[in-house]
Amino acid sequence: MSHEHLDKSFETIAIHAGNTADPLTGAVVPPIYQVSTYKQDGVGGLRGGYEYSRSANPTRTALEENLAALEGGRRGLAFASGLAAEDCLLRTLLAPGDHVVIPNDAYGGTFRLFAKVVSRWGVEWSVADTSDPASVRAAITPRTKVVWVETPSNPLLGITDIAAVAEVASTAGAKLVVDNTFASPYLQQPLSLGADVVVHSLTKYMGGHSDVVGGALIANSAEIGEELAYHQNAMGAVAGPFDAWLVLRGIKTLPVRMDRHSENAGKVAEMLTRHGKVTQVLYPGLPEHPGHDVAAKQMRAFGGMVSFRVEGGEQAAVDVCNRTKLFTLGESLGGVESLIEHPGRMTHASVAGSALEVPADLVRVSVGIENADDLLADLQQALG
Repeated sequence: MSHEHLDKSFETIAIHAGNTADPLTGAVVPPIYQVSTYKQDGVGGLRGGYEYSRSANPTRTALEENLAALEGGRRGLAFASGLAAEDCLLRTLLAPGDHVVIPNDAYGGTFRLFAKVVSRWGVEWSVADTSDPASVRAAITPRTKVVWVETPSNPLLGITDIAAVAEVASTAGAKLVVDNTFASPYLQQPLSLGADVVVHSLTKYMGGHSDVVGGALIANSAEIGEELAYHQNAMGAVAGPFDAWLVLRGIKTLPVRMDRHSENAGKVAEMLTRHGKVTQVLYPGLPEHPGHDVAAKQMRAFGGMVSFRVEGGEQAAVDVCNRTKLFTLGESLGGVESLIEHPGRMTHASVAGSALEVPADLVRVSVGIENADDLLADLQQALG
């Protein structure tokens, strides 16, 4: 990756890293290289290293350089989805017989990948409360190669002290992987705190407009970066050029969007704490949240995700989701528009019956960048 912009502020890096003017036309936005193959200048004579777009594509290269710069990593790689990125990472770092420590709160698709796919390959896993470094240490075995963390976690908004768990993992000879999707690199940079690899669903805050699906890996070492790049090419689940272009466009406004997401989410969380039909609010920006102090230490702000539990159990939670008018009932998160969902029946149905099962009375909201008063009014009428 280019280090040209690494001494600049985050906002400047977001706009300029990987976004060099087109040398042919001077276009200030990288072109969409919608191409599969490239003319070679003689056998083995590649122009700029491009031969086939599964291996490399200029639009994807621009995004990958941008991602590496934003996370302060040595190598960034863009994939067709967040789960494609996770699959590549696990098959790069693990072999049959290895062991992984996974969190007790995580995205349902990630759990499904471990429980239903990777386990069939002979990889074992165990669950730990990653907010407690001692729990992580106790879950590690002599065969542990990866410790997997989400912070803030999905959907219970748990917080893990990245630096503390990085020390635990490093002492055990394991790699620390942090899913940074909920925070984005604007709010949190795990590599600077000791993580080895960062995972993103680019579909969420990085793209930011609910119009693209993508994933990313950013490695803190050139060696791991090269291994991941080899497997990315060998396995082939790469981001297409138009998808890469859409994510690049979204990233340019990431800082201003995350500021508004965080501001609005804080107001939503405060309102919910005062509502008589809400039994618990899960948001790391609240002083009473058990991870508040750690989040304040390692995050710039507290993000746009809020979860809460309601009186009346599962049906009451489902009814709240069905009654909103401004919050759209839908899976995913991180777009400019506000979304609401019932994790137990939607994004986290795959963890039912496991140690990661979520409460039936839980509602998760992705707070958008609309007017905060309008969002508060909508939730208030939905709660009744």
